[in-house]
Amino acid sequence: MSGHSKWANIRRKKEATDSKKANIFSKLGKEITIAVKTGNSGDPVVNRKLKDVIAKAKAQNMPNDNINRCIQKALGENGSTNYEEIVYEGFGPCGISVIVEALTDNKNRAAADIRCIFTKSGGSLGQTGTVGYMFEKKGYFLIEKTDNLDEDELMLEVLDEGADDFISEDGYVEVLCSPENFSKLLEFFQNKGIKLEESEVKQIANIKKDLTDEEEEKVQNFLDKLEDNDDVQNVWHNANI
Repeated sequence: MSGHSKWANIRRKKEATDSKKANIFSKLGKEITIAVKTGNSGDPVVNRKLKDVIAKAKAQNMPNDNINRCIQKALGENGSTNYEEIVYEGFGPCGISVIVEALTDNKNRAAADIRCIFTKSGGSLGQTGTVGYMFEKKGYFLIEKTDNLDEDELMLEVLDEGADDFISEDGYVEVLCSPENFSKLLEFFQNKGIKLEESEVKQIANIKKDLTDEEEEKVQNFLDKLEDNDDVQNVWHNANI
């Protein structure tokens, strides 16, 4: 993603319909459940993974009541629902490279559904490593510029905190870091009181693929179908949409 289209995509997600928001909150609820169970704690102070997921949920405007209910539910489930983390790689329509991260309680269902979406859209699933080498896992923060934001000062501070890159354009600032430094930078932003539009560890493509208007519409329909699937948590791709 680059330029205006990237920010248009962000706004489109922020302005999602109620049904889309419910789907996003459901996916975040799964992540909270996994974080609580793997960290054996519902306290974000001691459970760093939970702290990171809560920050991601708040960036998506998930209400605090919803977050707290998910934590309490996870603490009281005693293993009644066991989600499995699975990563799929393949090629979508128009030859785009795609990584799909899923959290599912039914591995066979998830694999069949995701394969069907790829096939019907003119793509194909591959083996582990098929496209993974084309992506790099990075901690990612997105900040909307305000009159109170001193970009020069912020750049120096985040680089000192372990950021790898600071990108300023089109009314937004992007900060990239290694996954290992994500929690440290998240804590820095929270202590500074800086509002984050996005904060998560994501797979970023090293090389982007440009599309025609017709191809873009076809790819967007494919991505929407994946993101609407209940088992799919994240979809990473190299298309310039």
